Amino acid sequence: MFDFFKRKPRVYSKIENHIYGIITELLKVSSTDINVDELGGKYYLSNEEQHFKVTILSNDYVIRLTNTRDSVAEKYDKVFVEDVLKAVKEEKHRRMEVVYDSITNSIEKMAERLHNTLIESNELESQKVRRLETNEIENKKVNF
Repeated sequence: MFDFFKRKPRVYSKIENHIYGIITELLKVSSTDINVDELGGKYYLSNEEQHFKVTILSNDYVIRLTNTRDSVAEKYDKVFVEDVLKAVKEEKHRRMEVVYDSITNSIEKMAERLHNTLIESNELESQKVRRLETNEIENKKVNF
C-alpha cells in the first residue's frame, strides 16, 4: 500500500555508470590525491601515475575528466553528481581518519616514551640522592 513512498534506486545511464566506475576506481588507489575547495564547490582528483584528473564542479553539476590526450567536461544530472560527491567525500573522510589515527598513535607512543624516560630519570636521581645521603653518614666521625 505504501510502495509509492519508497525511493526507487537511481538508474544511471551507460555513460554515468562508466564515469562513476572510473571515479570510484580512482578513489580506491592510494596514489590518487583528493583536494577540495568547499567554498568554490570544486573537488579535484588527481593521479599522476595514471596521468588522470577529475574535476567536479558541484555548483554547476559539471564533471571534467582529463588524461594526457583529452579533456571532456559535461553537465550531469544533479542526483548523479551528488552521488559522485558522496563517494568522494566518504573517501576523503576515511583518509583523514587514517591520518588522524596515525597521528594519534604517534603522539601516544611519544608520550609513553617521554613518560618512561621521566620515570627512569627520577629513579636515577633518587639513587644519586640515596648515595649522597649514605656518603655523608659514612664521612661523619663519631666523637665519644
